Amino acid sequence: MARRKAFPLRINEDILSAMQSWADDELRSVNAQIEYVLRQSLRQAGRVKKPGPPDQVNIPEDPAEEPPK
Repeated sequence: MARRKAFPLRINEDILSAMQSWADDELRSVNAQIEYVLRQSLRQAGRVKKPGPPDQVNIPEDPAEEPPK
């Protein structure tokens, strides 16, 4: 799991209120909602990679298990 870092945020009251309403609708905390929206924006801008399927495990294949050539 990625480490989290505390970060103080100054935010406009109207934006915070809108985020709170959206978070309530999605059953998330405001913090989780802000992180969700930021992550979505970063992906759309091509700044972070999109995650693979949840069942995909990034384990390198063991060359010892390859069939002989």
